[in-house]
Amino acid sequence: MMKALVLFLMTSLGTVTYLVAQEQVDILIVGGGAGGTTAGIQAAKMGTRVKVLEKTPWLGGMLTSAGVSAIDGNHEMPSGLWGTFRQKLYDHYGGPKALATGWVSHTLFEPAVGNTILQQMADIPNLEVSFNTSFTSVQKEGDSWKVFYEKNGKPGITTAKILIDATETGELLPLVGARFRLGMDAKSDTREKEAPEEPNNIVQDLTYVVILEDKGNIRSKQGLVKKPIGYNASDFECACKREGGEMFGSVSDCQQMLNYGKLPNNKYMMNWPNCGNDFYLNWPELTSEERNIKLKEAKAFSQGFVYYIQNELGFKNLRLAEEFPTKDGFPMIAYDREARRIRGQVFLTVDHLERPYDFDFYKTGVAVGDYPIDHHHDKNPETPQIEFINIKVPSYTIPMGCLIPEKIENFLVAEKNISVSNIVNGTTRLQPVVLGIGQAAGAVAATAVLNNKKTNDVSVRKVQQALLKNRAYLMPFIDVKPNDPAFVSIQRIGASGVLKGFGVPYKWANQTWFYPERIVSEYEWQQGLLTYFPQLETLPASGKGVTISFLEDVIKKVHPDYMLHSLRENWKSWGVIQNFDQETPLTRRTISIITDKALNPFDMEVDFSGKLLNNN
Repeated sequence: MMKALVLFLMTSLGTVTYLVAQEQVDILIVGGGAGGTTAGIQAAKMGTRVKVLEKTPWLGGMLTSAGVSAIDGNHEMPSGLWGTFRQKLYDHYGGPKALATGWVSHTLFEPAVGNTILQQMADIPNLEVSFNTSFTSVQKEGDSWKVFYEKNGKPGITTAKILIDATETGELLPLVGARFRLGMDAKSDTREKEAPEEPNNIVQDLTYVVILEDKGNIRSKQGLVKKPIGYNASDFECACKREGGEMFGSVSDCQQMLNYGKLPNNKYMMNWPNCGNDFYLNWPELTSEERNIKLKEAKAFSQGFVYYIQNELGFKNLRLAEEFPTKDGFPMIAYDREARRIRGQVFLTVDHLERPYDFDFYKTGVAVGDYPIDHHHDKNPETPQIEFINIKVPSYTIPMGCLIPEKIENFLVAEKNISVSNIVNGTTRLQPVVLGIGQAAGAVAATAVLNNKKTNDVSVRKVQQALLKNRAYLMPFIDVKPNDPAFVSIQRIGASGVLKGFGVPYKWANQTWFYPERIVSEYEWQQGLLTYFPQLETLPASGKGVTISFLEDVIKKVHPDYMLHSLRENWKSWGVIQNFDQETPLTRRTISIITDKALNPFDMEVDFSGKLLNNN
């Protein structure tokens, strides 16, 4: 990529003028958080020139810089770069059990370790990360984006074909003229029965997370916090006690509360929602200066929680860990659970999650999630009362159109700013989902560059294929892992809708099962194929299992010139486990492979809504 040159000219008045030559890249990503990091890695791996502007000295955003180092969800779906990141954590700590230290998650780690791993993953050709860099303005010039920024107090400019907003709160959306939603949506907008009648600008509580370390019987005062101004012990007096319910287990003592976010190496992540350090900050109504003042209050509130733990509860052994490169020991950023949400090509609502197969959006899936709809609103009494956690949905896929705005060309989103309803944001905001969203945004951007297309015109199937090449999930099938030889075929056939999954809302890890070893009936297979091959309507199909004889009838009907003897020849090389037996009913695994290889419906292009394009 072309490097910027900075020249200094002395004017006649003795002042210094900066002339900053423009640096040119294919893709510029503002924000090196969870989504921005994976967007950059994916796009660079596909061969495009990428630059990331990150305001802190770390990569990872909420995962690391905000200290939220307990992964929420997707334990059974190690999709793409999320799976790579988790495996590197396993390698660092010594396996899965070493990360299962707290009861909130299967995967807990030290934020500094997470940052180190992400920086190692991002150390690849074509990718430049500019740390300690804050953007100052954005301009559109012709078909290019121009972003002005400051790095360590010095100005810089980068131009790019494609711009990606990967900031924590969707900071670029108003600057580029994109339409967006913010706060709680009205029922008339989303048609969600759970939504309030009127919209409002209420956002979720944020948290200044704290990392504590058990220092044992240490005598020094290092790591003990001072009582903050405005401290009130009653704010935290119910922190160690919570009644159980359908979704929440009971908490009966303080050690149990602390173990919620216990990390490796005797550290504790304090991100406790029950009379803990959540804090309501209505940033949509604040200027940046006002927000910064309120963030100091949020940090002081978390300091008060630590003071309560150390003094009122008597855990003097728990000291502020030296985890972050900050003077006060707190994370570099707060944990924002909500952002401005782009008005995209597709708008994902609760109905789409609850009944995915009543719509076609799933056919354009580029990222997956399984966490329940979880909102934090305890600190704002004016919030409409909605039982978010009791809105039952199975695991889900995020349509590609959620990352692409309605009208703005060559601009994408890659964080909590995707096109979903306020309610749905309660599940799509979690770390592994955002890692997947970012990877998908990187694939969209790179596909556009490599094919000389605008992002609004990119092939859905080409993006999905690029993600599959990197072991990412399109469909949330928990019983077919990326190391399964049939993974790609099952994902492609699932995203085509030929064979559907079975969704189950389940506790804190919702599910969708493919059941690869189940027998497929002739009728089920025929009905799944009709969208792509309407000529099969006249083929009699019963409820008995598909055999090779029926398989051959279908292939011959679709491709009259197909040499059926090649089916036997390719059977094993395609990875089919079942024997080539004329009488044996075939499984969903086998049918997926044969459908993918011999009929290839996935190759037929769909639009952002999942409908077949007319030019197929």
